[in-house]
Amino acid sequence: MQKTAESVTPLHPDKICDQVSDAVLDGYLEQDPKARVALESMGKGNDLYVVGEITSTADVDIPGLIRKLPLGLEDYDIKVNLSKQSTFIAQGVDTGGAGDQGIMVGYATAETEEMMPREVILSRNLARKIFNEEKQTDGKTQVTTENDEVVTVVASFQNISSNKLAEIVRAEFPDAEKIHTNPAGDWQVGGFVSDAGLTGRKIAVDSYGPGIPVGGGAFSGKDPSKVDRSGAYMSRKIAVDFLKSKGAKEVYVYLAYSIGVAEPVQAVAVIDGVEEVVTGYDLRPNGIIEFLDLRKPQYFKTAQWGHFGNGFKWDY
Repeated sequence: MQKTAESVTPLHPDKICDQVSDAVLDGYLEQDPKARVALESMGKGNDLYVVGEITSTADVDIPGLIRKLPLGLEDYDIKVNLSKQSTFIAQGVDTGGAGDQGIMVGYATAETEEMMPREVILSRNLARKIFNEEKQTDGKTQVTTENDEVVTVVASFQNISSNKLAEIVRAEFPDAEKIHTNPAGDWQVGGFVSDAGLTGRKIAVDSYGPGIPVGGGAFSGKDPSKVDRSGAYMSRKIAVDFLKSKGAKEVYVYLAYSIGVAEPVQAVAVIDGVEEVVTGYDLRPNGIIEFLDLRKPQYFKTAQWGHFGNGFKWDY
């Protein structure tokens, strides 16, 4: 069976927006751990837009914060359009309910040390290597495996020649049948100059790759009262726990919530193909937040190389 996964660098336009959104969230949580934050960022050309809803006692200089990030946004025209959280949403969250309805999927597999799909780790590690050791630029990688063998590798990076990329890829994957490096030609213009970016467009990259279902909700820019984020992290933690405690090969965990209701409407695990109800965890939003310590600033880092398999508290 063939499996394919991709990774993008932190300077990909969509990843820049994810990091901006999570950096702003961190800025608010640093001053106000109970800040309600739900925002999106969008960039194109020399313009960056930050929009959404924030209810907080914090006073954050959003443009100033963004310009200090290591993302090359120092000279950008930053436009901010924010309002307070809807009172109709707040009335459910104030009582401990979920900040929205949603479905979250957690996953863990014994095939890698990170308990992540192998193709995801291979693609991510290659992107990291090129980004950190060559040039920190916009770029993508993609790895296809078949019966645990790497058969095809794709790498496209700004300001790195096809020949150099081929040299790196061949050293990492000497037995790959096909290698495509800058297959459309070498390129020098990337980021917001060549493409628009938007928060939340890399859900599969942020999660477990396209081979594992996603609930549909993005993570970045959302405080943990939003179960899109906290529920996804908790479902991963449960999957990891079950993988270890039951000596399993593969675990899926499905959580689902109704807006304004604390208890999940679904909480099941599928352990090596056998379904069972999840028990023994406080799955109310406030319980998850306390258990995983989610009210502290920590989210900028999650937006860089994926929210799972990178040593966060929900990964072990």
